[in-house]
Amino acid sequence: MLKSTLLQLVVILLVCGITVPVGLAVEPPSSNETASDDSPHPGGVIDATLPQLRGMIELYSADRRNIGRFYDAPMSKLASVRTREYLQHWQETLDSIDFEALDRDQKIDHLLFQNDLRYRLRSLQHQQLKEQQIEQFVPFAGVITSLQENRRQVDPVDGKQIANVLTDLVEAVKKVRTEIEQQLKEAGDGEGGFEIAVANRASRMVTRLQRTLSGWYGFYAGYDPLFTWWVEKPYKELEKTLKGYSKFIRTKVMAIQDDDDPPIIGDPVGREELMSMLEHEMIAYSPEQLIEIARQEFDWCRKEMVRAAQDLGYGDDWRKALEHVKELHVEPGKQPDLIRELAHEAVTFLEERDLVTIPALCKETWRMEMLSAARQKTSPYFLGGETIMVAFPTHEMEHQDKRMSMRGNNRHFARATVHHELIPGHHLQGFMTSRHRTHRRGFGTPFWMEGWALYWEMLLWDKDFAESAENRVGMLFWRTHRCARIIFSLSYHLGQMSAEEAIDFLVENVGHERNNATAEVRRSVSGSYGPLYQAAYMLGGLQLMALHRELVDSGQMTDREFHDRVLKNNSIPIDMVRAALSDVELKRDHRPSWLFYGAVAEGGIAPAGE
Repeated sequence: MLKSTLLQLVVILLVCGITVPVGLAVEPPSSNETASDDSPHPGGVIDATLPQLRGMIELYSADRRNIGRFYDAPMSKLASVRTREYLQHWQETLDSIDFEALDRDQKIDHLLFQNDLRYRLRSLQHQQLKEQQIEQFVPFAGVITSLQENRRQVDPVDGKQIANVLTDLVEAVKKVRTEIEQQLKEAGDGEGGFEIAVANRASRMVTRLQRTLSGWYGFYAGYDPLFTWWVEKPYKELEKTLKGYSKFIRTKVMAIQDDDDPPIIGDPVGREELMSMLEHEMIAYSPEQLIEIARQEFDWCRKEMVRAAQDLGYGDDWRKALEHVKELHVEPGKQPDLIRELAHEAVTFLEERDLVTIPALCKETWRMEMLSAARQKTSPYFLGGETIMVAFPTHEMEHQDKRMSMRGNNRHFARATVHHELIPGHHLQGFMTSRHRTHRRGFGTPFWMEGWALYWEMLLWDKDFAESAENRVGMLFWRTHRCARIIFSLSYHLGQMSAEEAIDFLVENVGHERNNATAEVRRSVSGSYGPLYQAAYMLGGLQLMALHRELVDSGQMTDREFHDRVLKNNSIPIDMVRAALSDVELKRDHRPSWLFYGAVAEGGIAPAGE
């Protein structure tokens, strides 16, 4: 199979007028060669100084990055063929390995590798379907793609011929724009039957094609005098035409007039793609069951919030308790001092209780930066890792926006999340994943990355980290927020909730400031995060809490042993963390079956607003 597909790819390359790369003609390995350090893989040989699967994964990851950088033309069929070819090569390699002969750590690597390959092949099909949906807008894309592919091969260019190609492209772009204008006019409703998500995807693709063309032109212009003489003016005309066409799609098809404050436009993926993603994350529940889990957790949070409100003297009015806490913020200029104080407080709490190993250098080397006003439009709260990015008002904000930023980043909200971003959260994670089983970083998942940080918010609640009712309100706000993320993000991608409904849901049921709720929804659905990313916080946290009950509450491990081992297995689906830490049976055809939350019926979409 591999040999025949290689031959097919060679034919495609020749038809496109592209020289066949030498490494592409490599013969596939025979079944008894796959474990050898001199196996003929496209990227070279496996590092024999490493365990077999680790060497394979490191070679695969490096090769895949090379392929992605080289075959970088947008909407490239050649790139799809080459990528599929490479993924199938590694599937065949893994199939030839004696799974039962591997030790447990390598069995986990094998399962992670196979899971990644299956998902990437499914994703190629999904990407092709999405590109087919925008072909009506960009029927000329193949010409630009071919120019970039020929450039990567450093093929000779004929300036006069290229000038003709670009001139024809200008007319092709104008023609499709006229056709769309006519369709809009005939529809009479300003929409022309175009889905706004598809139009948005098309507008972005036009911009990407224009930038690709710019890079292509810059490679030759000025260095090849005859090319420059012929091509400069046709290129500038095409660049102008493409920019105008992208703007036309946004202003006329999508009806966006204000690019400084555009409407929220997402791209729901649908249930089938969500199920594919959940399989990749090794989650055994359906999207509807995950929403029901979130509803149950939401109900618990609401009861605890009411209890905290009662302790603060507000009766059952949790909103008044939340308003009280939002006003407990520091003055302008004092937020960095507060963050430093809270970071040190969390480390002291962890070390006094011997909860996790914190290397001295990790404690020493985290940094702090401030988020700009523009960045806070999509990230109204902290971002973290080795550098914690702090949200607080800046002088150029409008007065009302300053108030919202201060209220949304008050002392007790911050106390509940600084440890999420730094230690034991993202900074400690990044420190450890760069030092242990580093080959697994290519399989990274937000269910481990965000789930770990959220897990600590839950565990610290159980260990009485909250010292006051205000502290509890701060912790409960974020925990409720993470439940809401599951509800609104999955509901959105299932087509059951609009972006505006999601904003209202956050304001009414969580207590967000509207600006912050808008920013939250915008970043969740605009495509900068994957469809499961926002759900991963709480769900990953619940997975780790379930695993903690299995291994720590049962007395098999201490807190410190458990947490250190989770970190040292790197960022992988938590189903595989469980496999690494326990004696669950591992089979070659492993599929997710762990019901970490127990049996769950598919329920309603969201708790009723109050």
